[in-house]
Amino acid sequence: MALPAWLSTVNPVWLALIATCFTWGVTALGAAMVFLFKTVDRRVLDAMLGFAAGVMIAASFWSLLAPAIDMAKESGNSGWFQAAAGFLLGGLFVAAIDKVLPHLHLGLPKSQAEGIKTQWQRS
Repeated sequence: MALPAWLSTVNPVWLALIATCFTWGVTALGAAMVFLFKTVDRRVLDAMLGFAAGVMIAASFWSLLAPAIDMAKESGNSGWFQAAAGFLLGGLFVAAIDKVLPHLHLGLPKSQAEGIKTQWQRS
């Protein structure tokens, strides 16, 4: 897809500023949704969290794993093994942190906090 002709004449600093303002505006618009809805149906929340997880997995593949596989192949190693091992180790790290750090899940009382018991304030 070709860029519009006028876009190539704009200073890259201005393009970066425009892109930053656009990203900020869309983020602020999404965050402002909390003022419109007092509660969110559990099914809708589950769907939104599932969509966000899918986006993050796709982003991690296309931005990190695919280039890592290509780089490993170029160095003469098995391309998939290093990337799969790194992905697996990252998942295990996140699971370990989930078990260790104190945290609350949505809708649960403070008495059902998970992780190591501490004197940290739970909010």
